[in-house]
Amino acid sequence: MVQKKPARASKPVAKKAKAAAEDCPVDPYAAAPRRGRPRQYDPEEALRSVRDVFWVKGYAATSLDDLVEATGMNRPSLYAAFGDKQALYIAALNMMANNLVNAVKTGVELDVKLKPFIEIFFTRCMDSYLLGGAGPRGCFLVGTALTEAMVSEDVRNIVRDAFTRCEELLEGRMKQAKAVGELAANVDPRTLAMLISSTMHELAMQARAGTPRPSMAERAKLIARLIGVSNPQIS
Repeated sequence: MVQKKPARASKPVAKKAKAAAEDCPVDPYAAAPRRGRPRQYDPEEALRSVRDVFWVKGYAATSLDDLVEATGMNRPSLYAAFGDKQALYIAALNMMANNLVNAVKTGVELDVKLKPFIEIFFTRCMDSYLLGGAGPRGCFLVGTALTEAMVSEDVRNIVRDAFTRCEELLEGRMKQAKAVGELAANVDPRTLAMLISSTMHELAMQARAGTPRPSMAERAKLIARLIGVSNPQIS
């Protein structure tokens, strides 16, 4: 008896089977992988687009339509990838909080003396705060999160943690300067760290308010002199 060969799947059926076997690529922002065609977006790029909208408009004034337009994703895809509007904001806030701490960490790790460190630190602050296609945006945390911190414990914790970590990094840098004799023996490194940190946040507010860079630089120079830096070159 002749044994029949199993029928071969038609091309359309084979294609469907192959498609069904391929899961979407791993998405760190999705709750669970879904089957079907791979998403046509980059989660990190989408989050940066979301961040940029919040940065300009703030949380309350940003609508879901704004976020859909910025990311190029429809609402179901946006929800599946990130969650609701609050979850989107928290994700963007976490990203920017880490960016802020890393930027300060990079600054304090520069192998330079106190004077150039202070000059570089405040100059880089102004460089960052004065960026923005729609005008100077300042700091994401200072510009968007302080209002929301009044009504959201999650926002409050993220902001407070980031600010505390920055202050601790600056305190460590002031202790280093004191140890090598660049600061007087009676100077309190923590006090100086608080002063530098407060000035950093003030510059962010000034930038967002439209203060010209020369005026911001004069403020930074004043603080540098209070710290003990003579003739600071900040511009």
